[in-house]
Amino acid sequence: MAEEVKTPDTLEGNVNFIHAFVAEDIAPGGRFEGLTVHTRFPPEPNGYLHIGHAKAICIDFGTAERFGGLCNLRMDDTNPTKEDVEYVDAIREDIRWLGFDWGDRFYYASDYFEQMYQFAIGLIRKGLAYVCELSPEQMKECRGDLTHPAVCPFRDRPVEESLDLFARMRAGEFPNGAMTLRARIDPASGNFNLRDPAIYRINHTSHHRTGDAWCIYPMYDYAHPIEDALEGITHSLCSLEFEDHRPLYDWVIRNIDTVAKPRQIEFSRLDMNYTVMSKRKLRLLVEKGLVSGWDDPRMPTLCGLRRRGYTPASIRNFCERIGVSKAASIVQRDFLEHCLREDLNRTARRVMAVLRPVKLTIANYPEGKEEFFEVENHPEYPEEGTRPVSFSREVWIEADDFMEEPPKKYYRLFPGNEVRLKGAYVVRCTGCKKDESGRVTEVLAEYDPLSRGGNPADGRKIKGTIHWVDIKTAVDARIRLYDSLFTDMDPDGADNNFLECLNPNSLEVLDGCKVEQSLGACAAGSYQFMRQGYFCPDGKDSRPGAPVFNRSVSLKDSFKPE
Repeated sequence: MAEEVKTPDTLEGNVNFIHAFVAEDIAPGGRFEGLTVHTRFPPEPNGYLHIGHAKAICIDFGTAERFGGLCNLRMDDTNPTKEDVEYVDAIREDIRWLGFDWGDRFYYASDYFEQMYQFAIGLIRKGLAYVCELSPEQMKECRGDLTHPAVCPFRDRPVEESLDLFARMRAGEFPNGAMTLRARIDPASGNFNLRDPAIYRINHTSHHRTGDAWCIYPMYDYAHPIEDALEGITHSLCSLEFEDHRPLYDWVIRNIDTVAKPRQIEFSRLDMNYTVMSKRKLRLLVEKGLVSGWDDPRMPTLCGLRRRGYTPASIRNFCERIGVSKAASIVQRDFLEHCLREDLNRTARRVMAVLRPVKLTIANYPEGKEEFFEVENHPEYPEEGTRPVSFSREVWIEADDFMEEPPKKYYRLFPGNEVRLKGAYVVRCTGCKKDESGRVTEVLAEYDPLSRGGNPADGRKIKGTIHWVDIKTAVDARIRLYDSLFTDMDPDGADNNFLECLNPNSLEVLDGCKVEQSLGACAAGSYQFMRQGYFCPDGKDSRPGAPVFNRSVSLKDSFKPE
């Protein structure tokens, strides 16, 4: 039985304009009728991927998945100045972490350097390219404007002369900037990308793969369509800033000798408030030591988000729900946190941790006695089971769970008031002890022996429930609380220097926190610290017996759907 061809009216689920175009292209009579949908994700290995790349990854790989097609992973390594194998490895790891796989279809732009060079020779022979000796500054001056065409004294250079100079450029006879190879298209075009753009430049820089074999490198606008064509890509999906470059993409495809003729489709990039997405600016933060590295949990990089405790499911859900369009918009960072909170609410194990501890002594509890309570791991999913939590005469509680003179509607500990210790007993506060400065050092209480499990035998109502950690078994932990890295909603705005928008309070480190004994092993995963938020052990800094936890997101959801 023939495989059903998907058309716009037969697509199920959330259909975006890209899916509609692809369905039309592979339908009977379409430009790619009978072909397998083939996309690619082509990052430049000059930095780490960030949340904006996640959107592109989901679109490229997701479109291929939807149509039963293929998606290549290709490193766009045509600029050796800032590219490194470190970034290649990180990119591969991030994409796999998100849950996508390229199989054996992993390529480099540098795989095609020789073919690109031969195609350039073919363009010269056709009179469609020439060697130019204008400096970058002179090229800008000669580019013209909307009423004046570009001019170049080398535009009519004889073919044989350009072929000779291009060969000598490759041989390394000329210094950086001395010459370029330019496409001969239309110096009067209203689209400045077509005004004889440079397609090769001289760059005497060692390449991370090819070493010093090349000293001329193709420009992105020339290399990218060739790579797509050689790999048999049907749909080249890219962000909206390349829309004006599409005529040049199509020009290159038309004038080189390849069978495949890919179609470029653009979508709006992801912009998010309180965030910068430029790899150059993110690198500057790293190089200036303003963050601890590319994987600093405050960074929008995928490795930073992963270290902070973001899950692949939450990021893919976020990318799916923000949609795909051509309209530029700014997404609220709160929505990304909302998607994480939704996922962790279902999957994170509940535990108890005291961030700012003060001792609670239960005076009438027998000294030396220790007992265990079975506390549920997830109240909404009984199948997750329970865990034993130790309890004794002295426990740690949060400092702000006691007030000597409380305001109205304060239902926690104050002299004469009762609260429920989560899963244990009801206790009544009898007072406190203070040091010479007046700081509370110990809260005093008595417990109700008939309230085991937290329910008084006489049925009296207890309004407050607080968490706690047994002093005998508590593990000391360092906990990091994160806020937005920037104070301005638009740190990239025209009136802003993004470095001046850095939030001085984006990180708060708490030492001497107390966590349940089971957390001392630093087992990977996400946890909900009751009443505090969602946390994960730091994969780099945690050690058994000395855990470090990063707060992924608070419990309170500030996102308000429109």
